[in-house]
Amino acid sequence: NLITLKDAEVFAKVSYTLPAICNRIYLKFPTFKRLMQHTLIYRNSTLTCQQTGHGEKVLLLFHGFGQHHRAFVALTDTLGAHYTMYAFDLFFHGTSQWNEGEEPLEKTMWQEIMQNFLSQHSIRQFSVLGFSLGGKFALATLELFPTQVTKILLLAPDGIKTSGWYRVATYPILLRQFFKSMIMKPGRLHAITTVLHSLKLVDNGLLRFAESQMDTPEKRKRVYYSWVVFRHLHFDLRAIAILIRQHGIGLTIITGRHDKIITTQNMQRLVRHVQHYQLEELDTGHNGVIAGSIPVLAKAVSP
Repeated sequence: NLITLKDAEVFAKVSYTLPAICNRIYLKFPTFKRLMQHTLIYRNSTLTCQQTGHGEKVLLLFHGFGQHHRAFVALTDTLGAHYTMYAFDLFFHGTSQWNEGEEPLEKTMWQEIMQNFLSQHSIRQFSVLGFSLGGKFALATLELFPTQVTKILLLAPDGIKTSGWYRVATYPILLRQFFKSMIMKPGRLHAITTVLHSLKLVDNGLLRFAESQMDTPEKRKRVYYSWVVFRHLHFDLRAIAILIRQHGIGLTIITGRHDKIITTQNMQRLVRHVQHYQLEELDTGHNGVIAGSIPVLAKAVSP
């Protein structure tokens, strides 16, 4: 009764035109058609992912340390026409939570998590993409589901060469406790990095990257728990190469020439065991690999 005739006419016009406007947006930006978040429950923990794209094929994406699923937003326009994409928030990142304390994430756990995900979404065949830390999750997924993976795209991937510092910091329990105290007490951490810098044991660029990732209590906590919980995600590269060859899995690796964290040379540990692969080196550092890889990925995803 409070709505006037004029109001009703305006409302009718909006109601009529709004679906048409939305349809035009969908036609111009088809990747908007499927945009939603999914949450996987494992024990007391949650793993979330964002779904985008509208392609018939499926691509799972795993980001790097200190990032979340939006690290791959720039890839949506390039890959969204080819793939329906699921960009995950790794544990300790974004909205995903690991509530199992310092219990390591075993590959059997990851297999159960991903099997539930694939079953829920009726996914049979898929490709995987991992950047930096996400490379470990891409490799683990390939190792656990080799008959279902069609392509693996590795951008400056972790997991091919394990740092000696990582082994020292995470494996022996006593050293792990020392590492935890160092992370939680920034003064001690600063003293250690100062010594490493003075002795020139670690590249300055790597030290700057480490400091940028540990300049707040929240970041330092994420460093410690990511290193400790993910410490069992390591791989027999010969076995990975055999799976790639046996199942005809396409392999593309993209690195940065100025990357002090993940080097192109280290990729030889894997590719020397693989007959067919694509290895591209970009004129960029570690943080520029995702953006710089877009033209390469556009070709890699084509039929």
